[in-house]
Amino acid sequence: MKFSICNELFEGWKLEDVFSFLADLGYDGIEIAPFTLSDDVRKIDKGERLRIRELSETHNVKIVGLHWLLVTPKGLHITHPDPLVRKKTQDYLVELIKFNSDIGGTVLVFGSPKQRDVLEGVSRESAWKWAVEGFKRCSKVADDVGCIITIEPLARHLTNFINTVDEAVKLIEDVNSDAFKLILDVYSMTDEKRPYSDIIRRGAKYLVHFHANDTNGLGPGFGEANYQEIVDALRSIQYKGYLSVEVFDFSLGARYIASKSLENLKNLFCLNV
Repeated sequence: MKFSICNELFEGWKLEDVFSFLADLGYDGIEIAPFTLSDDVRKIDKGERLRIRELSETHNVKIVGLHWLLVTPKGLHITHPDPLVRKKTQDYLVELIKFNSDIGGTVLVFGSPKQRDVLEGVSRESAWKWAVEGFKRCSKVADDVGCIITIEPLARHLTNFINTVDEAVKLIEDVNSDAFKLILDVYSMTDEKRPYSDIIRRGAKYLVHFHANDTNGLGPGFGEANYQEIVDALRSIQYKGYLSVEVFDFSLGARYIASKSLENLKNLFCLNV
């Protein structure tokens, strides 16, 4: 298994210090939230993109990709009833795809709960149609540059659109692109109230990325998630992607969360064979 971690945990750190710290700990990769670098990736010039890529290569910490895609700039929404807003959102996703490719990333995690909600007065049928259209367009660009957009089923308290692996699989099959696949997240999987193993096996055909966290929003092994079940299920489907630590509670500090999360993952996936 390859282990990565999301960079927003390291709030206030210089990017070079994050890479150095992760390399020393033994992480294989890093996943970047674009808003931590700029409120608009179009402002990040070629020189800075090259510097980020070189940091990755120098420290041998792979840039796995991007997540939290639509936090900034304001006003983006993939299922908005206004076609101009949808086009603006798709245009920015295209820019994110290009940025991801420029810095050496592959995966783009589409979580962005508030930017995909079915808004009041919008039918679910319309929202679905607009999402399919938008992801079809963006997936063509992703495919051209060797990137993959992944849709993330999220807990119901976060969004009202794509909450289960079944819904995610249907969307993936409707978009019908090799560049549009699935990510699963332990924290949100818990909300489905069904065995983690069932969810993983249901999505196995399309699963290319995995967020490792826990029921309490902390790192893997910090809560009550049955990680042995998760380990067994991922092994059973021969999952080969990254296990990427994403936490929502930073209160224990970046250094401890990062080091303990990696220790827990290595114990689970490497020692428990």
